[in-house]
Amino acid sequence: MSAEQIRMARAALKWGVRDLAANAQVTAATITRIENGKSAHSATLLAIRAAFEASGIEFIPENGGGPGVRLAKRSD
Repeated sequence: MSAEQIRMARAALKWGVRDLAANAQVTAATITRIENGKSAHSATLLAIRAAFEASGIEFIPENGGGPGVRLAKRSD
């Protein structure tokens, strides 16, 4: 999960830094540092990813077009 994917996922969910921080149970400063390319503990990145996935984000791996994110289809 890259800094760009984090920003894309936040945009897809219309979340600010504080929204993501609250959902991942980390500080807003931590989110900002990661989005600015600083390193983070693996547990922090797992918490961020889990918060996004619980809210319907799917991470798309590099496939020639670059890594990305998308909203998962809802199974209604």
